[in-house]
This record gives sequence, structure tokens and C-alpha cells, in this order.
Amino acid sequence: MKTQHKHALLFSIISCAYFGVTEASNGDATKWMEAYGTPHDMAFSGIVTFAHLPNAPCLISQTPFDIGIIGFPFDTAVSYRPGARFGPKAIRDGSRRLRASNGWSLHWGMNPYDGSISIVDCGDVPITPYDNALALQEMEVAYETMINRPTVPGHGLSFPRGIDGKPHPFVLTLGGDHTIVYPILRSLFKRHGPITVLHFDSHIDTWSPGKIPTSTSLISQITHGTMFWKASTEGLIANNSIHAGIRSKFAGPWDLDHDTAVGFEMVTADEIDDVGVEGIVQRIHHRVGNDPLYLRYAPLGLGSLGDTDTTNKASIST
Repeated sequence: MKTQHKHALLFSIISCAYFGVTEASNGDATKWMEAYGTPHDMAFSGIVTFAHLPNAPCLISQTPFDIGIIGFPFDTAVSYRPGARFGPKAIRDGSRRLRASNGWSLHWGMNPYDGSISIVDCGDVPITPYDNALALQEMEVAYETMINRPTVPGHGLSFPRGIDGKPHPFVLTLGGDHTIVYPILRSLFKRHGPITVLHFDSHIDTWSPGKIPTSTSLISQITHGTMFWKASTEGLIANNSIHAGIRSKFAGPWDLDHDTAVGFEMVTADEIDDVGVEGIVQRIHHRVGNDPLYLRYAPLGLGSLGDTDTTNKASIST
């Protein structure tokens, strides 16, 4: 008997055995439901999405949402240690204990996960790790796709309206090294014009590529420490932007002058000792006003004073 015939016969025998068992056990198909009802994931179980939210293919589906969460697993523009491509996965793992059944916030007096607003986890953008020029394009197109999705009517949220006069959903981005900010700002600029940036971090990330001797090509000039500089050269950033939590080292006072020229004011980490949290909040609000705002949070902005390496840290932005 030929080999392929043997394989076909074996497959037929296995199939018959399998379907025979299935037919014999049809009576038990509802046994779980009868005994325990609809299964519910525990905090530590189930397919991992942010806060156990429903997953949606937002890049290809026209389904409306109020808040979309998308991962940008990108880390090939760092100067020291990569690894932030695993940031979206780590953030989702860290959010497992957030869910609708215990999501009510004492501070806000509401439960954002109870279905009163439409929040979906859109998964990750399949960003190439081999070509930064292509990766930047992929992130820009993905974010632009997200912010152009329709919102869900009747939920009472005040959505940002673009220069087209239409409401656009909120997007929460899970990074990814800090470079992801540049394609995001390019996308937002097309809908809102120059964007005011509220930047929580320990580093300013406005350095020019002249500080990096190996930045000889245009793409190599766009890094996790230069993305705000690059955005400013294209007019993407409004001049009332602000950093909060700065405590890094600088080449000299000229770095501060350059940071101001890019469009930022600075709140240093130790100012909290002088004016307190409320004073910093008031200063930020006075600076940004009511203009279209992009908020970016890197863990070191409010994190441990002993941790000074950001090249492998994930960031969250919206």
C-alpha cells in the first residue's frame, strides 16, 4: 500500500473514532451550563486583554467605540536597551485585576468598565522590527485609522472635535519605546492642528540628533530621545506644552533653552516638595488651558527616584 493511502486510511479511522465519541457524548454538551451556568474569568484567567475588556479588530472593522486601546510594540529606536516591544503585553498583564465586577472608583465615583461607555481592546499593531521607516508609517496609519472610527451615540461623553467639526474617539496607546509619540502626533495634527503635549517623564526627549554622533540618516535621527524635536520641526507641537517630573541629567543649560524653543515648559520632580501636588496641577492647567491635548505618561515621570533607565520602559499615551 502506498504511503499516502496509509495516511488516508489512518486519518479515516481516527476521524470515525473521534466523531463516534462526539456522537455518544452529545447528551453531555450542556452539562457545564446546567451545573454552573455561564463561565466567568477570574482575575488571573482568560484571554488577556486590558482589564478583561472585549477585543475588537479596530484596524479593519467599522464598529464604533468611545475609547479604543491599541498596542504599539516598538523598541528599535532606543539608544541603550530594547525590550519595550513587550510593553503592551506587560501592561495588559498588569491590568488583570481591573474588570467590570470591581471597577468602581472611589475617587471618580464611577465604573468605566460597566458598559455605560464603549471601551474596546484593539490588540496590537503588527509593527515591523526590521525597518524603522516602515514601522513609523505603520504606526501613523494605525493611529489615524483609530481616531477616524465613529463614536457610539448616546453615551454622554464629550469627544474631541477635529478641524472637520466631527467628534473623534479617544485612543489609549500602549507602548513601546518613546519614539511612538512622533507618528501619533503626525496623525493627531491632521485632525486637530498643533497639539498641546502634557508629558510625564524624567527625561525631556526634545534633544536634537546632533547630540547623537551616529545619527547620519534622516530615519536614524528619529529616536526615543528626539521625537519631540522632530515633531516640532514639522510644526506638530503647540507652544504651550509642558513636562512634569523631569529629573534627568543634561549636557548643559543650553539643553533647557532648546527645550523651551521646542515648545515646552518644565516642572521638575523636586518641585513637588515646594508647591505640592495641587500646585503642580494648577501650573499644568494654567499652561495647557483648554486646547487639544495629548497626554503621554512614562513610568519614570512619577516613578522611583532610584530608577534612571528608560530605554526598556513602556509608556502609555492618549
